[in-house]
Amino acid sequence: MLVITRRPSESIIIRDDIIITVVSIRGDKVRLGIEAPKDVTVHRKEVYEMIRRSSEKPA
Repeated sequence: MLVITRRPSESIIIRDDIIITVVSIRGDKVRLGIEAPKDVTVHRKEVYEMIRRSSEKPA
């Protein structure tokens, strides 16, 4: 795992086409903005796991 420090309005870039920007920090909450191509799906981890579990259930 890569761990880096960013301040509000600072970004990281993944590949050449995904930009993650720190929008704000309030207490223990961090708001992130994510710019990605339309063909790249972006989910919170808990939502992704729920989608994955529901697709694994036998029909």
